[in-house]
Amino acid sequence: MSPAEIKDSTKESATKESATKREIAVEIPVEDVNRQTDSLIQKYQKVARIPGFRRGHVPASIIRQRFSEEIKTDMVEALIPRFFRQEAERLSLHPVSQPRVTDLHLHDGEPLRFKAAFEVLPEIKLEGYKELRADKPEIAVSEADVEQALADLRERHASFNPVEGRALADGDFAQVSLDGNPKAEQKTDQGRTGEGKSDQGKSDEGQPVHMDEVLVEIAGKNTMPEFTEHLRGTSAGDERTFDVNYPDDTQDKRLAGKTFSYAVKVQSIKQKSLPELNDEFAKQLGEFQTMDDVRKAIREQMESERKREAERAAKEKLVGELIQRNDFEVPDSLIEQQIDIRLERGLRALAAQGLTAEQMKKMDLQRLRAGQREQAIHDVKAALLLERVAAEENIQVNDEEFDRELESLARQSKQTSEAVRARLTRDGGLDRIRTRIRNEKTLDFLYHQSA
Repeated sequence: MSPAEIKDSTKESATKESATKREIAVEIPVEDVNRQTDSLIQKYQKVARIPGFRRGHVPASIIRQRFSEEIKTDMVEALIPRFFRQEAERLSLHPVSQPRVTDLHLHDGEPLRFKAAFEVLPEIKLEGYKELRADKPEIAVSEADVEQALADLRERHASFNPVEGRALADGDFAQVSLDGNPKAEQKTDQGRTGEGKSDQGKSDEGQPVHMDEVLVEIAGKNTMPEFTEHLRGTSAGDERTFDVNYPDDTQDKRLAGKTFSYAVKVQSIKQKSLPELNDEFAKQLGEFQTMDDVRKAIREQMESERKREAERAAKEKLVGELIQRNDFEVPDSLIEQQIDIRLERGLRALAAQGLTAEQMKKMDLQRLRAGQREQAIHDVKAALLLERVAAEENIQVNDEEFDRELESLARQSKQTSEAVRARLTRDGGLDRIRTRIRNEKTLDFLYHQSA
């Protein structure tokens, strides 16, 4: 049956105050309902096992009576999606969400009627993108920048030589093993710190810390003062116990704002030796002959990195301005999908850093989702606007560009490009990849049009 044959009583009742929400009423003719019912009865006749009847010879009346609810469920699942799509196409509507079916009326000898609420893309009147201008600052790398990079390079290639016959002094490195256990603390009404639980009734304790063969620089700028105070003057084999109070802005979140009690054993004393900045060191770094070659490579790399960062920041600003010039309502379903993507990406990153599945289960996902909503709205608006600009400027992705991206993904995942293509085909990800490449090309267009 063609969409045109659906009765004229089918109507659209769009939510007037929303640019993205729609509701349509659909009526499926009784002859289609009966045809589908008969087909399902025949299917059940082939497999039904009912005492007193041979398999495949159960009368239709018995099947209809015995499997009434199952047949209705199967019939609804078969007909509603098909006739919903037909009616949406007839009305030139393009759903971006699964329909929510309500007011389902299903009675013998009558048409099947239902309402379907869903979301569509808003009409976007694209304005002002040709007037966008990107910031393109001058990229400069000073001699001081290069020298600092060389200093960092020397640090990464430093050697640590054992020292014997004396105690630890400032500038030395203690090679230690340590065990740290958090101390439960709370804030009192006066803001003092005391033993026990927090005022929310939850323990402030973190996770124990154990490390072997850790190098601690005595009086180093990044060394906690308590380590310097208690290890200065010790010798190999000595053991010390002491507390360390970590500030709230400590980078390691296991330690931030907590007090740890440490048991530390000094294994050995070492001194750091930095390589000389000479041509011999240059040759150790790779395909370099002189330190001048190294300095040149460092400068070029820094210039390239700063150029990429400046371009990335400029493109982000362009997208922000594009969104400001073109405000529109975003379908909730697309926002939720983007939140899912952002959360999945974030959880993968946390897992790579060592967060366990058990720890993830304890996370407040509702709060995390709420925290991602604003950025998700920005991401969806940006993607929709870039697609509109691409359509206006006829920006396309050719097969060579697409294959090149697949090869890049294959290298990252250590798979063949054929395996990556097969996986993306199964997951429905090929279109997403093509859309992303197209949006990146469109953003390049916006960036370079302002030159």
